[in-house]
Amino acid sequence: MSTVHQQDHQDRPARLTVGVVGAGRVGPALAASLQLAGHRPVAVSGVSDASRRRAEELLPGVPLVPPAEVLQRADLVLLTVPDDVLPALVTGLAETGAVRPGQLLVHTSGRYGAKVLDPALRAGALPLALHPAMTFTGTAVDVQRLAGCSFGVTAPEELRLAAQALVIEMGGEPEWISEENRPLYHAALALGANHLVTLVAQAMELLRTAGVEAPDRMLGPLLGAALDNALRSGDAALTGPVARGDAGTVAAHIVELRKHAPAAVAGYVAMARATADRALAHGLLKPELAEDLLGALADGTAAGAPGTDGPPGTPGVESPGTPGIESDDNDGTDGPTGTEGNER
Repeated sequence: MSTVHQQDHQDRPARLTVGVVGAGRVGPALAASLQLAGHRPVAVSGVSDASRRRAEELLPGVPLVPPAEVLQRADLVLLTVPDDVLPALVTGLAETGAVRPGQLLVHTSGRYGAKVLDPALRAGALPLALHPAMTFTGTAVDVQRLAGCSFGVTAPEELRLAAQALVIEMGGEPEWISEENRPLYHAALALGANHLVTLVAQAMELLRTAGVEAPDRMLGPLLGAALDNALRSGDAALTGPVARGDAGTVAAHIVELRKHAPAAVAGYVAMARATADRALAHGLLKPELAEDLLGALADGTAAGAPGTDGPPGTPGVESPGTPGIESDDNDGTDGPTGTEGNER
């Protein structure tokens, strides 16, 4: 844990009372981390049974109250709700007079910066956007994982020091994100973290179908090495049949996926095209091999209906395109951050 958590609480002034609106996976963990730094959780709101259990586990003895009462009791309020819920929540709290002047209002959405808190700002609140780039489990292990975690921070200039201090007290590292770049920042995290879970889960299912008894044990070292190499070397870490231009192998993969996991074909083809584009751009894939490879991928998209077990047709020629990638961030964090019901 950060050494900040271990300092004598009496040596640090301006300890705050802390409230949590939305006892999903994130809020109780952040409040527990702030408690280690000497702040005092005083109220939490939660709707579902799971949220209440989380609050009791991570914030024992802290009363569960309605959101407006959380704001009445706390100097620092964590709004840890899903992205789509946040704007209406802020507007509602401001319009009902729940927001107090001088109150620190912190949201943990990756998508939004500080402007989503403008209704509360007009009511006198001090707005901060502190998004932990971490996936959360809703258990005590999350508090430990915050040590060294990067936070995407957006705040008015006059509140930058306050935002930085809160992140450091939670054991994190502030990374400043401009208001206009928040959606792009969040998309990058969703692409890397959320889609990774889908890819790993699909790979494990396919390995089980292929007869592997312990797919997690097989994938662990491989994926760990791939992640480490990618973080160190970027595109230079690309390996495998796409980067090599093995069109026949890629075509065979698509045939097998059609037989055993037709729902995975579209994702395989999209990622293979993206990989081919990057491998070409960085000189890893030879242009003379790319033609057949892209043809095999084109045939993989067009040949037959899902479940067709015949081989793709003769590879044609298709110029590389930009693959469309859909992202659905369930975490914020994320990674980014688990969502349950209407709470983050």
